[in-house]
Amino acid sequence: MTATEGNPAAGGWTEPHATALLVLADGTVLEGFGLGAIGEAPGEVCFNTAMTGYQEILTDPSYAGQIITFTFPHVGNVGVNEEDTETVNAAASSGVRGCVLHAAITEPSSWRANRHFDAWLKARNIVGICGVDTRALTALIRDNGMPNAILAHSPDGVFDIERLKKQAAALPSMAGLDLVPLVTAAQRYDWDETPWIWPAGYGKRDSSQFKVVAIDYGVKRNILRLLAKAGCDVTVVPSTATAEDILALNPDGIFLSNGPGDPAATGEYAVPVIKQLLDRKVPTFGICLGHQMMALAIGGQTMKMKQGHHGANHPVQDKTTGKVEIVSMNHGFAVDPASLPAHAVETHVSLFDGSNSGIALTDRPAFSVQHHPEASPGPQDSHYLFIRFTELMATEKAKKAA
Repeated sequence: MTATEGNPAAGGWTEPHATALLVLADGTVLEGFGLGAIGEAPGEVCFNTAMTGYQEILTDPSYAGQIITFTFPHVGNVGVNEEDTETVNAAASSGVRGCVLHAAITEPSSWRANRHFDAWLKARNIVGICGVDTRALTALIRDNGMPNAILAHSPDGVFDIERLKKQAAALPSMAGLDLVPLVTAAQRYDWDETPWIWPAGYGKRDSSQFKVVAIDYGVKRNILRLLAKAGCDVTVVPSTATAEDILALNPDGIFLSNGPGDPAATGEYAVPVIKQLLDRKVPTFGICLGHQMMALAIGGQTMKMKQGHHGANHPVQDKTTGKVEIVSMNHGFAVDPASLPAHAVETHVSLFDGSNSGIALTDRPAFSVQHHPEASPGPQDSHYLFIRFTELMATEKAKKAA
């Protein structure tokens, strides 16, 4: 800084000007400083309360179509690396549309970092803004629901605010949107990578006991890793795979993955397939969107949530054991427990708001949960669910053998 910079008396003060705007559908305009990609990003604004794992969050396909507000003020301070990406489909565009931060990004402070967060955002075409009062924005979302918005970044600070307001107001609701085609796999593939262990890193499955077909609605890598760790030979198929294609692989179990958008919209083509698989009584395990579509397949209903659940510190009770676990969540829709048929038992419930977090079927070997037992980021309290799945498959295999 020179002698005159920052000194109003010497005429050297330069007033900072906004280089990014978050324009909400109701006309509210939040000013800040742009980072990441230059341009405009439309999306639904949510908030995430996790204190770590921003790279995993921003590469979670379940966030397709959304702009994430991070409630933790310091995001980007440990940089990024090549190992913490959660999306499998490298050919797909980033599911998340943008990110909202409080503090400016600092230089990386982690030995694992090999890239600056801002450069990484640019490379993934994610528009960002910092300098925002994220506490106030979070309170607005909490009180009024998740708004649509346009996030705009222009280094010269020139914006057509009236145009942006009109565009934000005209954005469609997340309700009714099928976003799975943006993130699903284009073709079938096999998976054998196991979870990261210090100091070796990721491993490889050396043996398997079960053949599992995972239907990819936007699956996260760590889900597949934990399936492999549990002794599963995993084959991933696109969201449009038919029941005939899946059954032809002779699976011991079916996995229904997480994913973005309105489950009822994706269910237009996915639910008939799930119904056929359930009717064949193949052991089935669903997570997040997979949980919601399993509920739809048995006659239940889903509903749009006001603010959703996005964070790594959510308390959930497993009603089958009475234990409370802290879990990672990311969903804007929920299963209506009152709509579930008698043969669907509620197994998990959110202790934040009482919403449904899991079901099990009494007439078929199938269960699902709303939260993310694989976390990444987040706690590992729910890893037992992958073992519960393998135990279910083992029981069914023993019945067939008998």
